[in-house]
Amino acid sequence: MSQRVEKSRLRDGFPDPTEAENLIYNPSFERLRVLARHDETTTEYGSPRYVSEQKSRSADRTKNLLDDDFSEADWRAIETALDEARERKLVCLDRQVGSRETSFTCRLYVPREYARIALAWGKLLEPAEREPDFRTLQLPEWDEREGNRRRIRVLPDTGLTFVLGSDYTGEAKKSFLRLYMYRAKERGGLGIHAGSKRVTIEDEDGPRTVGQAFLGLSATGKSTLTGHGCWLDDPERTEMLQDDVCALLPDGQVTGSEGKGLYIKTDGLDPEEQPGLYDAATHESAVFENVWVGSDGTVDFDNTKLTTNGRAVIQRDRLDSASEDIDLAGIDQIFFITRNPVMPPIARLTDRQAAVAFMLGESIQTSAGDPDAAGESIRVVGTNPFIIGPEGEEGNRFYDLVAANDVECFVINTGHVGPANADIGVRESVTILVNAARGSIEWEHDETMDLELPAAMPGLNVEAFYPPDHYENFESELESLREERREYLDQFETLAEEIKDAVY
Repeated sequence: MSQRVEKSRLRDGFPDPTEAENLIYNPSFERLRVLARHDETTTEYGSPRYVSEQKSRSADRTKNLLDDDFSEADWRAIETALDEARERKLVCLDRQVGSRETSFTCRLYVPREYARIALAWGKLLEPAEREPDFRTLQLPEWDEREGNRRRIRVLPDTGLTFVLGSDYTGEAKKSFLRLYMYRAKERGGLGIHAGSKRVTIEDEDGPRTVGQAFLGLSATGKSTLTGHGCWLDDPERTEMLQDDVCALLPDGQVTGSEGKGLYIKTDGLDPEEQPGLYDAATHESAVFENVWVGSDGTVDFDNTKLTTNGRAVIQRDRLDSASEDIDLAGIDQIFFITRNPVMPPIARLTDRQAAVAFMLGESIQTSAGDPDAAGESIRVVGTNPFIIGPEGEEGNRFYDLVAANDVECFVINTGHVGPANADIGVRESVTILVNAARGSIEWEHDETMDLELPAAMPGLNVEAFYPPDHYENFESELESLREERREYLDQFETLAEEIKDAVY
């Protein structure tokens, strides 16, 4: 097999579930749980817990055919995988990613002995009835065989992904969301690694709805902020629409991808700070992956002996804040979540600065991406490790979309300010979000940071978090950061100069 292989030969290499005798096609969740019983530990809530060998995504072993060259070994691996798919006993599950005009049918193939992957992934999405647009073949034992190296290979144009050597459920999930975002870009929009919500605010003119989206790496607070009810009282309320991946369309719509569940991090899950997520995770409908469970079934979200990337698939209908809809009719505000200690709890950005923030994607490395580097500073364009195609063009597209739709953009720090650790907790972040939605933040341009910062905000002492007050030589610290940012942006040849010149 070579790179010149016909697309039809690749697609036809997958077993047809209506004809193949080696497949269990679209089994129920009850059947999947029976098939996965040998791997299960039953929790105190009656839900299943599974432990995977791979505890996070294999980002360094992932390539897509648009941006990377596949070696002959890659093509041989794909050919071998397709041969196995025709011979092995597999579970085959169809689900829908997205809704309405941005919906696609996904078909996952996994060995029967790894039915737990299909069980967890299947609970994230609505059932599908059309022929598949995307197919993923996941063969976890791949790296156990002599001479075979773990690899994830993506063929964007044909909608195919081969996950060879990983049993992590997140690889199945992202295999389809990666392609969903790519198709959104082909249609003039932009796939974004973001959560979305509606906030209904009551003011003197009556109820007003504000659409918010949150761009951030896994484990930086995206799920927490997206799903939080913000302690609002009727008639004010929030509705969580999406937790992970959306499509920002040319008309300002933000369409969702996952209609049934959320794949959340569970480490340190707190019933006080994250009541909705905690209640959904402790319901029998949840599926745990790599969460610590004692011999008596007791779940311990604070125990990280297995990994710091414990996960749970929870159901949307167990979240009081979740809407029945996953699409946002119009976007009003976008928040870039950072953990950079030089940044304030919130700053308001111009359109060009927002495009800079999108390209910088400043945060810290988390256990979801690279457990060995967790806590280190990191930059990821769009805080999105799943981009297909030139990253500079993503920044240009983002700039055009926010400018055309008059979107208000902010950078929000969910970590701490300064080396002395002026911590920004969930309560502070939620206070910021509510005030941003109300329009009750008093803004002023700060000459030192060249950003609009809050001069006053109800419920938050903004002076306590002013970055220059937390460093001995802040201007030197900031100039060093700006220089790093300029050098970083210079590597993107297709990024517009007007964006590069807006470094803050």
